[in-house]
Amino acid sequence: MLRSPDSSPPPRRITGPGRVLVAVYGILAIAATGRSVLQIATRFEEAPLAYSLSAVAAVVYILATLALALGWDGLAWITIGFELLGVVTIGAVSVVAPALLGLASASPFGGQATVWSAFGAGYLLVPLVLPILGLLWLRRRTRATAEAPAS
Repeated sequence: MLRSPDSSPPPRRITGPGRVLVAVYGILAIAATGRSVLQIATRFEEAPLAYSLSAVAAVVYILATLALALGWDGLAWITIGFELLGVVTIGAVSVVAPALLGLASASPFGGQATVWSAFGAGYLLVPLVLPILGLLWLRRRTRATAEAPAS
């Protein structure tokens, strides 16, 4: 499709660290979706709140992956910010008072663990570190866009 001179520029391609970030988000989206579907389908009655939050995490990872990959920076800021808030909040509650989530223990490796339990320890703390890296990358990208010379 040909663009007229006054049309908006094509979206920027993601390169380098951005590609790695999108790939890790995509892998976590698949893992979180699989885990939440399995938990909800096989033992939802054990911990309905925790498993529902696991499904929310999966949706957040899917949306963040798409937002980062497609350059939807506004949605990326929202989803990644929500992700950081979620992993810190759910992580803290799962460690301090797992019963509030319907969990028997704070173990990040048990059958009841969710993606954000114990700050994502069952996923090598990737759920805790990833939103921090994502927000830093978005900030860098936003600054680079603002500093780019107008063409």
